[in-house]
Amino acid sequence: MLTALAATRRLGAPLGIPSICTAHETVLAATLARAKRTSVPVLIEATCNQVNQFGGYTGLPPADFVALVRRLAASEGLDETRIILGGDHLGPNPWKKLAADEAMDRASAMVDAYVRAGFAKIHLDASMGCAGEPAALDDATTAGRAARLAAVAERAAHEAGLAAPVYVIGTEVPVPGGADHVLDRVAPTTAAAARQTISVHRDVFHGQRLEAAFDRVIALVVQPGVEFGNANVVAYRPEDARDLSHVLDGEPSFVFEAHSTDYQTSAALKALVRDGYQILKVGPAVTFALREALYGLSYIAGEISADYPASALQAEMDRLMLAEPGDWQGHYHGDARSLHVLRHYSYSDRIRYYWQRPEAVAAVARMMAALGAAPLPATLVSQFLPQAQPFAKSLCAADLIVAAVDRVLADYAEACRP
Repeated sequence: MLTALAATRRLGAPLGIPSICTAHETVLAATLARAKRTSVPVLIEATCNQVNQFGGYTGLPPADFVALVRRLAASEGLDETRIILGGDHLGPNPWKKLAADEAMDRASAMVDAYVRAGFAKIHLDASMGCAGEPAALDDATTAGRAARLAAVAERAAHEAGLAAPVYVIGTEVPVPGGADHVLDRVAPTTAAAARQTISVHRDVFHGQRLEAAFDRVIALVVQPGVEFGNANVVAYRPEDARDLSHVLDGEPSFVFEAHSTDYQTSAALKALVRDGYQILKVGPAVTFALREALYGLSYIAGEISADYPASALQAEMDRLMLAEPGDWQGHYHGDARSLHVLRHYSYSDRIRYYWQRPEAVAAVARMMAALGAAPLPATLVSQFLPQAQPFAKSLCAADLIVAAVDRVLADYAEACRP
């Protein structure tokens, strides 16, 4: 499907695909359940910080992440051949404080592990400087390091007896994960910069006898002018990115991959696909919806159980984030009250790094026990989870959580239809 995306645009009926970037089991299960109900392949991606040979922040090396996805697919009755696995921002980013040679050695080992585990879509991103280098590297250096990683991927696939992967090149600005301040507008990548990135990568790959690998580069990551901060969303403006979209007219085998499309409206997502941004990355928006559902259910539990304080889950998550602030402290700014609001309700959703820690898992389990397995009162669901209710197949707590996530996935699925 990925290799056919560019052709659908040339035919005037562009097909898109959402890239669900998460390691949360509930979100993954909801994603796979939706795939089971449709005939469309599902693209699930892991980032270099989430999943790597050392475990990443999830504690999962690539093979374990693949095993998790396949186990969840089996429980949903989904044929695993319907699943495309992708690796996002694969490069030296997790180790950029090290010298370039050491960081690239680790990045090479990570790419090798991803490909051998069965990841078929590899985003080569070596754009960041390492110790003693500028924060952002020039195109030639970036392309040279990307080609080095592509050579590793090619060799790993051959030795493992797997089909050679497809590749994505380029990176977006600002940095992935959302901005840490209010943004009014984000300038799209210039058409000249996009053409230059493709041209330099093509020349470098060909110069290193990686023509076959470059022929499988399906997409370029660009900034179409969409972003989200902690408290606001920059909406897509097609007129601002018109020149960028025309780049694809001269590169018929390419589409664009758009990152940070979280929280865009359904109409904006559809316009992005129409304009050639046919791979739509989403991550924080689905875990934001998950958090909304869990907090809503906590308040419902407080109403129906005398032994469960309404804000018990929020209080436990706050204790956890204050005790282990590494995943949010550098991203949120303000006084104590502002930081409290950001920890729980920011669009950047740094709380997503905490849900699978043992304390959080135990806190959610206590809440679910207080709610029980029976359907919840419709009046309380209307009060605390009105956005999920229309999507839920029942008013049981577990179904309401899945429905909250599926509401976001539905917007992407609709936008990606031709």
